[in-house]
Amino acid sequence: MTQPMSKVFMNTFLGNAPMWYKLCIISFLILNPILMVTVGPFVAGWALIGEFIFTLTMALKCYPLPAGGLLAIEAIIIGLTTPETVYHEAHNNFEVILLLIFMVAGIHFMKDFLQFTFTRILVNVRSKKIISLLFCFAGAFLSAFLDALTVTAVIMAVAYGFYSVYHKYISTGADLGSHSLDSDLHLKEQNREELKQFRGFLRNLMMHGAVGTALGGVCTLVGEPQNLLIGNEMGWHFMPFAMKVAPVTLPVFIIGMLTCLLTEQFKICGYGYTMPGNIRSFLFEEAMRNEEKQGQAGKLRIMIQAVIGIWLILALAFHLAAVGIVGLSIIILLTAFTGIIEESRFGPAFEEALPFTALLVVFFAVVAVIHSQELFKPIIEFVLSMQGQAQLMAYYVANGLLSAISDNVFVATVYISETKLHFVHVLDAIPNIGMTGQALMDKLTDSHLVRADVIAALPQEAAVQVKAVMHQFDKLAVAINTGTNIPSVATPNGQAAFLFLLTSALAPVIRLSYGRMVMLALPYTITMSIGGLLAVDWFL
Repeated sequence: MTQPMSKVFMNTFLGNAPMWYKLCIISFLILNPILMVTVGPFVAGWALIGEFIFTLTMALKCYPLPAGGLLAIEAIIIGLTTPETVYHEAHNNFEVILLLIFMVAGIHFMKDFLQFTFTRILVNVRSKKIISLLFCFAGAFLSAFLDALTVTAVIMAVAYGFYSVYHKYISTGADLGSHSLDSDLHLKEQNREELKQFRGFLRNLMMHGAVGTALGGVCTLVGEPQNLLIGNEMGWHFMPFAMKVAPVTLPVFIIGMLTCLLTEQFKICGYGYTMPGNIRSFLFEEAMRNEEKQGQAGKLRIMIQAVIGIWLILALAFHLAAVGIVGLSIIILLTAFTGIIEESRFGPAFEEALPFTALLVVFFAVVAVIHSQELFKPIIEFVLSMQGQAQLMAYYVANGLLSAISDNVFVATVYISETKLHFVHVLDAIPNIGMTGQALMDKLTDSHLVRADVIAALPQEAAVQVKAVMHQFDKLAVAINTGTNIPSVATPNGQAAFLFLLTSALAPVIRLSYGRMVMLALPYTITMSIGGLLAVDWFL
């Protein structure tokens, strides 16, 4: 019997997403034009923001690009913003788009070296506390210069590979026709208990590593996409960015490392699992066999990748080129010297980043609505009406709460652009600056100009006021960066690396659910968020 076309449409629309989710999106699409006509663009704009945040929080049900993209397209059609404004927002953040396209793809070709590093830590170190610290530190260090998603992907690949090999080994003799990594039913009781312990051990390491990517990611210009967005708006290169955020990021880094140690010491919130000795012996032998298989060619690849990794760090530290261009150079060098010349081998490197790049442009469309309708003006004015440190702390808390429930890139994009717009108006109000506030802000945040020279060229009275204004703006930018990066470890919604881990093939295998991930992140959320807030108050 032929199905009615309406039912076929509902089955096809947004694919495998739950029916209630599909009905929500359709309701939003019907509601927005009605709100636009009846209560005006301000209320319709706020409704759009709420709906878009809903698509981000429901990322496990449906990737936000299709549903969020439909809302963004409708916003343009009903006049909440214009295509030109969206293009302007995307154009202003072109460097971030280049970062996502080329840097993430470049690091894909460095996976052998990264996998070698984490494998050695896993099989050579016996102490669980030291392994946890090393995973957390390695995740942090690598994410400060590389892409957090790629670092997470490598850690996951190591864990999944070892788990898969061991599971198949202990399943020998069972009915492997129906062999599944998720199932323990065919295993002996002793093997089942050891495997349960091994799963807990891997869950712990995955979370330590994922939190490490957040700890390192907040520290540098390229650590997270929103960092480059903020750095781009402020005119900060790699080293100035790192030094500006250091008063907050360094104390939080130390707190994160101590939290890693304490969770393992006191076995709280699901930590404290150890690897059974016989599994360690088996994995060590497996790692040695894999290294032998790779031979001299494998060793050469790892050495080449390590050398090009040093080039990457130097190129970023001395700002030898825009971040995206450095990423492109990484692709060229790694593929040329490791013999990757077939077009089919280049494609997978870009698969990881391009969906998020497209989603980022949808973020910019929503930001365009916020700008066009001045939606955040009342909130920004309220927070900025506070004085001194209270203002900085309010920014940190507001960004942290929003980032924990939605997406930190989106939150940072909105806050830094709206805050900058506010300070343009503040500069406009300063007499005798000899130009518009926008023109002066452009000069003050131009990475090719020295800010002190721009201020020195102003009349003395105006120069003093401009210097004070920009000093506060710098501190608010740091509060936005740390607020969006640090408390967002609370949920998978806020951290892309967490969401990536949760939606991976590894998560069901090691029994890592949404609730369990939130519980494992809880000690870090509490200590790092409070530590960050105190650092903002005391050191900024």
